[in-house]
Amino acid sequence: MTRGDIVLVRFPHPSGQRGKKRPAVVVQSDSYANRVRTVVVAEVTKNLTMKGDPACLFIDVSTAEGRATGLLVDSVVSSLVLDTVYSDAVALVLGRLSPMLVQRFNDCLKVGLGLP
Repeated sequence: MTRGDIVLVRFPHPSGQRGKKRPAVVVQSDSYANRVRTVVVAEVTKNLTMKGDPACLFIDVSTAEGRATGLLVDSVVSSLVLDTVYSDAVALVLGRLSPMLVQRFNDCLKVGLGLP
């Protein structure tokens, strides 16, 4: 897995109960991919209520970049819902963000995490 990959992972439920499998974006630096057994991911949701929020990245699957993600419906990647999961919990890689979308999500992370 590399930064920007869209993966299918069992995303933990906030209540602590077992979550459901859902897409997520790998946000962890590639330099840690083989050094730790965990990976930091950002939640992907088909709930578009956060579309337009500067902390969220909208993925339009009707575009070539959107289709390259492997997502089936328009979605939002939230920099506000991050989690660390074990690498072996990743079921598969669906696709990946283009370099331009990775850069746009970097900007979302800066907003969501309050980074300069």
